Amino acid sequence: MNEEAKIRVLIAKPGLDGHERGAWVVAYGLRDAGFEVIYTGLRQTPDEIATGAIQEDVAVVGLSILSGAHLTLTESILQKLKAQGGEDIMVIVGGVIPEEDIPKLKAMGVADVFTSGSSMKAIADKIHAHFA
Repeated sequence: MNEEAKIRVLIAKPGLDGHERGAWVVAYGLRDAGFEVIYTGLRQTPDEIATGAIQEDVAVVGLSILSGAHLTLTESILQKLKAQGGEDIMVIVGGVIPEEDIPKLKAMGVADVFTSGSSMKAIADKIHAHFA
């Protein structure tokens, strides 16, 4: 990836979860770290997230999930991205994710999972390393 170009990241809140503080923290943190960030807002469907990612030509989709439906929602979003030609888009997941579900998410194709307390530096470093 061109060193001059900003990496475009879409931060999304899938499902019925109405808590967006963590998503805002990540969106602002990545923006401050030099990324170009698009925030979709609350209660996005997997279709809306995948379509938005393709339309916005993002390199990364960050999913913020607190609802407990992380496995189902993530799998659906990954399938929708693939169906629309976005299988090369890096997907990361954050929120309240039980430790035992992290390997399941990674097996689906998620690049990494960031639980509560993860540092912005860790998230930014993971994204930069992916595109290095």
